[in-house]
Amino acid sequence: MTLRPFHLAFPVHDLAEARAFYGDTLGCAEGRSSDQWIDFDFFGHQIVAHLSPAAGAAAATNPVDGHDVPVPHFGVVLTMPAWEALAARVERAGIAFGIAPHIRFKGQAGEQATMFFRDPSGNALEFKAFADDAMLFATDEPGETTL
Repeated sequence: MTLRPFHLAFPVHDLAEARAFYGDTLGCAEGRSSDQWIDFDFFGHQIVAHLSPAAGAAAATNPVDGHDVPVPHFGVVLTMPAWEALAARVERAGIAFGIAPHIRFKGQAGEQATMFFRDPSGNALEFKAFADDAMLFATDEPGETTL
């Protein structure tokens, strides 16, 4: 099965800041745009920043492996070299990590590199990578799957 790109539309309070963050900082190519929205190529997926001046960051979190993970959030699963390069790029740009790059579930099924940070409008992003992509949906129980 060939995986198809996903599409996500999300609010931002300033399109110029979104353009600088997603385009310049994260390196996402820009697609179509208007004075109300901008399409970005988000690592092969289509995301659309929609102008919503009243948009604010969500404050909810859930505990995961000793960290308070922001909810909602979105992101992508990268290769380990691409994840490491993005972590370095974000750090060089001076963006504060909400959850610094680290290995989650160390020694367990689903062990993964992960990091969280927010865009200028407060949208939480997570980027992760696996040493073995077969671990993406791994569980501790044989035959068990999680969603």
